[in-house]
Amino acid sequence: MNNQSERKYELQLDPKILRLLGPSLYTNIYYILAELIANAYDADARNVYIIAKPDSIIVEDDGIGMSYEDTKIYLNVAAETRTTKKDSYTKKGRRKIGRKGVGKLAALSVSDNIWVQTIKDGKKLGFIFTIYVRDDRILDPLEEKDMRFEKIKKHGTSIIMKEPHYGLNKSFETIKKNLLKIFPLINRNFRIHIIQNDKEEIIKSFDREMIKQLGGLIIIGSDFEYLANFFNNDYPDKEKKLLQVRKEKKKPMKLRNKDGKEKEYNLIIKGWVGAYKTTRGRKAMHGDFPDNFISLLSNSKIGEYNILPVVGKNKLQEVYVVGQLHVDLFEETELPDMALSNRQGYKTDDPRYQEVISFVAKKLLPDIVEIRTVYANYHKEEKEKEKLKKQEQKERELRKLVDKYKKETSGSATRRITEMINQSDKNTLTKMKKIIEDEMNIFLPIVGIKKKVDAQKKKILICHTKDDKDLSDVIYSLLLFNRVPPEDIIYTNCDDEISRIPEGVEVYDYLRTFFVESYSAEKIYVIYVTSKDMAKAWGAVTEVGAGWITRRDHKVFNIKGHTPARPLNTDVEWHTSIRTKDGLSMTRVECDKFASKVEDMCNRLEYKKRTREENIRKIKDYVDIKNS
Repeated sequence: MNNQSERKYELQLDPKILRLLGPSLYTNIYYILAELIANAYDADARNVYIIAKPDSIIVEDDGIGMSYEDTKIYLNVAAETRTTKKDSYTKKGRRKIGRKGVGKLAALSVSDNIWVQTIKDGKKLGFIFTIYVRDDRILDPLEEKDMRFEKIKKHGTSIIMKEPHYGLNKSFETIKKNLLKIFPLINRNFRIHIIQNDKEEIIKSFDREMIKQLGGLIIIGSDFEYLANFFNNDYPDKEKKLLQVRKEKKKPMKLRNKDGKEKEYNLIIKGWVGAYKTTRGRKAMHGDFPDNFISLLSNSKIGEYNILPVVGKNKLQEVYVVGQLHVDLFEETELPDMALSNRQGYKTDDPRYQEVISFVAKKLLPDIVEIRTVYANYHKEEKEKEKLKKQEQKERELRKLVDKYKKETSGSATRRITEMINQSDKNTLTKMKKIIEDEMNIFLPIVGIKKKVDAQKKKILICHTKDDKDLSDVIYSLLLFNRVPPEDIIYTNCDDEISRIPEGVEVYDYLRTFFVESYSAEKIYVIYVTSKDMAKAWGAVTEVGAGWITRRDHKVFNIKGHTPARPLNTDVEWHTSIRTKDGLSMTRVECDKFASKVEDMCNRLEYKKRTREENIRKIKDYVDIKNS
């Protein structure tokens, strides 16, 4: 039977159903492509080609192809293709992805007329799959002379979607990125080729494309431990906190199979979840998938693209989250099919689905969000160190320029004066040079050469001991309330990392470099939090000394039980708080003093302070105010 017209290709489905269901079954071109790619995978293909042409989109594979008898199975729409364990695997041992038998309808969402061409055992055959099927359900055959394959010769299948309603993105990178998100099963034995405008790119590996973009990663199960090889860790010494390898999640479950018999199964969750280093440049184009998602896959095929809206809490850090979790029990042949008809989600009342959602929401998502926070802190810390290096470089450049200016100017001036008064005594020359240099130091700030350095300096130092953090926190909070930027404050025990000196840098070294040894005349405003514990703490004493040397002014906030002494300015009345077992308290008068001192600092440092009434109300949020 060589004549194609003698063969009958009968669709095992009511044509009316096809016209109603086909065009609306799928809503995204990449889901459609994923279905056709999955068919190629189940056909034991090594290569699948996605070819974009002006009048068609072609998905062609080098799988086993179809015989005439095979096409009868192909055209039996909605016939379940996996009913036994044996049916669950291909001839080459791949675990089959397809199950419902409706994936072939995917192409009808793109085009009203599909040319299905196939080669098996050297024999070609084909037919036109269309939504406009005749009432007798017989599809028009394709003659061999009309068939043309783009890449294959001996075996395989070509699905040609004529006059498509959708088009592929012109960017190869976008196509690759979107396909990887919904079909990650790509390796040396299965590759996707994208051909567009006579150019070809091959998607060879899922791993490198996704994992290298992550700042934090949790790997679940030994099957995915290899992903650690592609994790590009920015902070190798912190790897244990940013890269975690865990055992697969296993949960025994009693479920009813398709025969209604209750049986115990193991729900096993494997895969990975990560956090992007940055979201910069990740704005998806219209119609594309979002970059933050957690997908559910079964048998390596997408089942639900994104469960983040279900498991998330709309936290800011969730925009960095991405992951793919594999739950093969979702596609267990013995169990009822839990996938929705469009293969774009699962039935939410299925206990398997509910168990996975609970695990992700309560455990996995909070864990990766915490890792992202750790990464962000490391990143911020590195930025602060880099900023400090640049600041130190500016300080060195300033010192070098000023030294050169002083040396050359004083030397030249001394020589000229010596010549004028006709003196040649070397000792006199040295003394004159010293006098000139001293005078230059006095008037150098007038030049304004220090502005770039001063702009980067801290403005306020909260000098304290760790035992007095309670009062220091109140001072810090009120400064922020009065619009003092946190980056202008040095507070070594601050909960906010931005106000701490970068890790590895001593506060004394920082102050010495940028205030004591600097040619800049800028000084730092010091707040002394004094108590009976301060004198016992060497770190606090060091801060007192450093603050005293570099200060331009200071305020004293004292805790009752201690009397401030020199070198602090004890001529000016200090503020006093009372520490009780219930926390800090202060009298109304001391509350007013507290607000007054903060406002005075803001005035001197030119910050736009709050009103007295606003500040007193704010202080009451933190401490108990007594009548007397």
